[in-house]
Amino acid sequence: MMRVLLVDDEQDLIWGLQHSLSGEGYEVFSAYDGVEALSLTRRHHPDLVILDMLMPRLDGLSVCRILRQDPTLSSVPILFLSVRGTTADRIRGLREGADDYLPKPFDLRELKARIKALLRRVPSTPEESMEPDGRAPLLTVGPLTLDLHTRQVRVKKKVVKLTPIEFDLLHYLMTHPREIFSSKQLMKQVWNYHSEVISTGPVRWHIGNLRAKIEPDPDHPIYIRTVPHHGYGLDLLDEHTAYL
Repeated sequence: MMRVLLVDDEQDLIWGLQHSLSGEGYEVFSAYDGVEALSLTRRHHPDLVILDMLMPRLDGLSVCRILRQDPTLSSVPILFLSVRGTTADRIRGLREGADDYLPKPFDLRELKARIKALLRRVPSTPEESMEPDGRAPLLTVGPLTLDLHTRQVRVKKKVVKLTPIEFDLLHYLMTHPREIFSSKQLMKQVWNYHSEVISTGPVRWHIGNLRAKIEPDPDHPIYIRTVPHHGYGLDLLDEHTAYL
């Protein structure tokens, strides 16, 4: 049974979601502030955390940041729920390491679809076998190297730590170099979202976060290519070619 932790200071919302998700077969835990959320997460190791951004004692952004820094919990998917639905708020939440962001008020059917998709996601694993010394193999494309054990990327000599969804997104692009994928295709392949009603905004925001971490100049990216009206792709054969 999949475990879901709900974190929100709105008790009526927690009660309604707990009743609905329990009926879907999930084991649901609830917390009403960030401090309690961290305690329950460490105790129960949920498969998914649904996290409000604005809470007493410790806000959702801080909780997300702490979880991403904990090696035992850093890979747990995090979905933000918040009345703060501006683009800046969403980018901030995703930059702290959230996998997705759903503004309030929301459609319960969409929330359930996102929950199912996030729980279907598994950490990226290499098709290659383990090295003789037990280490996971490295995936290298151009100047980018992914360590499939530490889930870090090395850009030439610089090591960058990625969030779980950033790693999965870059891993997918690196295993399909020079192919172009639309936002909808990436939502399906990386996020496992199959519903047409789900916004593709997270792709754009996470691409922006990735560029900020791996590009020499994020405003003039040379690694992650944007093809207007088509999508994104990894093109590392000519590092001197700039893409918008």
